[in-house]
Formats: sequence, structure tokens, C-alpha cells
Amino acid sequence: MGSKLVSSAVRLLLLGFLAFILFFGDHFGVSFDYPHFGLFDNVYVRLIKGCLLLLIVIELLRIYYYGIVKNPNPPKLGGNIATLFVPVVLILVALEIGFMFVAQSQEGGLTLASHIWFERYWLPMTPDNYRDSPKTDTLGKKKVLIVGDSFTSGHGLKSADERYGNVLGEKLDGKQYVTYNLGISGSDTRDEFKRLTKFAVKPDVLILQYFPNDIEKVAHDHGLVPTGFAPYSDLPRPLQPLFIKSYLLNYLYWQFPHGNFAPFDTYARTAYGTPAIINDHLSDLNQFVDYAKANNARLYVVMFPFVHNLEQSAEYTKPVVDFFRKNNVPILEVGKLIGDIDIKDRVVGRNDGHASPIVNKRVGEALFQLMQSNPGVLQDSSLTSVNK
Repeated sequence: MGSKLVSSAVRLLLLGFLAFILFFGDHFGVSFDYPHFGLFDNVYVRLIKGCLLLLIVIELLRIYYYGIVKNPNPPKLGGNIATLFVPVVLILVALEIGFMFVAQSQEGGLTLASHIWFERYWLPMTPDNYRDSPKTDTLGKKKVLIVGDSFTSGHGLKSADERYGNVLGEKLDGKQYVTYNLGISGSDTRDEFKRLTKFAVKPDVLILQYFPNDIEKVAHDHGLVPTGFAPYSDLPRPLQPLFIKSYLLNYLYWQFPHGNFAPFDTYARTAYGTPAIINDHLSDLNQFVDYAKANNARLYVVMFPFVHNLEQSAEYTKPVVDFFRKNNVPILEVGKLIGDIDIKDRVVGRNDGHASPIVNKRVGEALFQLMQSNPGVLQDSSLTSVNK
């Protein structure tokens, strides 16, 4: 019996070491490399983690069985502690493994559950890392390029077909138009223009999606940096790695609110209200106007607000709206479309403030109507709705 306890203890130590490296290896320069690492949480890696935890539990049960249950003279205090400890560990391990397969979209994509969500719902992706299907039947068709951030890529939407860009594509005549989605989460105005100019396809129709945080890079150049909540900083430092790496603890942590909107409100009002910052930002936006003219493309702008705070968003971005209107660029102000929708129905989830399928559908349909009303270089007859 003693040899069985020793062998189980040795295996438990070895398995514990492997599990530690598997969960916390990045602290020692050990990491996995697989497609879309950092965005996706690979299911096979999670299976390996789950199997290791199961093996650890098996060895723990063996030690309990031979050390307590089969021991003719088990230590009374140690036996009582072990009898309480082992079931608790079993429950926690079972929950940890279970939460390795719970997907939940989250605002900044910081959580383990959001990485599972991305792996489960984000495909297909193009070689350029856009959430879009490769386009093949494009000969002779007008090219519609939709450039933007996470609202364009469809953050939080389980199907790409729910995005406003896809809704627009369904409304357009498929025999005359092909739509390209150039949305990247976290992108800003400068990054969007850089990606647009690198994209091999030149547009006949260019749709620029705007969000109130697009000014951040310019503001940063002027020394204005938003002060916000640092994830996990409200936890004791020794516990932070556990809440970052444990699927169970990580999920529970993000079910509660952290930080508040007030610091960004002050930051945004300062950024959009500082002449030097807003002038540089409008100069960046003017590049889209010039690009559209150079390519004989019609430019449209879709202004997404903070969907939980429509009025403040409109206050921030008024200089941007005025700029595009001055340049005769048709604008779709999403905030004016969704005021009648309950706040909880505007967003994709409790932890994700991105636009819901209902909002995206309304935006796609309104954008189609805007294009019909302002065809620009396009002919009215070419904007034909297709009922599908």
C-alpha cells in the first residue's frame, strides 16, 4: 500500500508540473502556436488541459483511497480534512472543465470565454484575416468596400450574415454588386485607411464606419490618453494569475461590472473639443474623401454610437458629422435609428455592448435606402433591391 501511495504521489507531482506549464507557461516563455492564436482558444489545447486535470483527480482519488479508505489506521484529523477536501476538489475540477467549453462574447475580447466564442463563431476568414468569404464571381460587378472596426466585423454576432454589411449585400442586386467586409476589431481611422489602400480591390462604393473612439490615436499623439479600468487590478496581486488563467474564475469575474464610463466621457469631450486634436483627426478622415474622389467611388459614412449612450455619442462626434456634411458625404447616424429599441435589445449581450442583430438589420436596410437616395456616381437603376 505504501508503494502505491508513493507512486501516486510521484505521478501527481509530475502531472501537476505539466498542468502548471500548460496553464501558466507563458510566464516562462512557453506558448502554443496555432492559427489565430491570441484570438481563438484552440479546442484541442483545452481538451489536453481537461485531460490533465482528470488525470490529476484520478491520482488524488488513489491517494485518498489507499491513504484513508483502505488504511486500517487512518489519521483521524487528516482523514476528516481529506474527506471534506476531495469532494470540493472534484466539484471545482468538474466546473473548471465544464467552463472550458462555455462561450460568451465580451466587449474587449479579454476573457477566456470570449476566445472560445471567437473560435466557435468567427469563421470564415480570408487570408487577410477579415471575417469574410473569398469572392470569386466578381467580373463586371461594382465593388462595395465596407471599412471599419468591430461593429463592421460583427463582434458578438454568431453569424456574419447578421452584420449590417451583409444585410446591405442581400439588398443589393447580386448580379451587379459584390460586397467586401474590411472590418477589424480595434481598428481606428488611421489603421482603416492604411488597410484600405493596401487592399487589392478598388471600390466603386466605399462605406466608412465610424465609432467615437476612432480619435484615440490622434489624441495619443497630442499627449491625451484615456484613463480606464485595468483588468484584474481590483484583485489582490497573488490571485490575479488564477483569475486570468482559470476558465471558471475568469468567467465568474467578468459577470460583474468593472470600472465605469465616466473617465471616457471626460476624455472624449476633451479630445473632440481640443482644436489641435480634432483638426488632425479631420485631416485623417479627409483622406477617405480624397481616396473616394481619386477612385471615382461614392463615399458613405455610417456613424455608430455607444449604443447604451446615444446622446453623449452624438455630442462627441458632432464635429465629424459636420465635416462630412460640409463635404457632401451622405451620413447614416445610427443613434437616430435605434432610440426606440430597449437598451438591452440594442446590444449582443450583457458583457458586450456591440450592436445586436436587430440594430444591424435596421442599419443595413437604412444604408441601402441612403444609397438609393444618394446614388452619386452610380445610376439609380443600378441600386435594385433583391427580396430574399
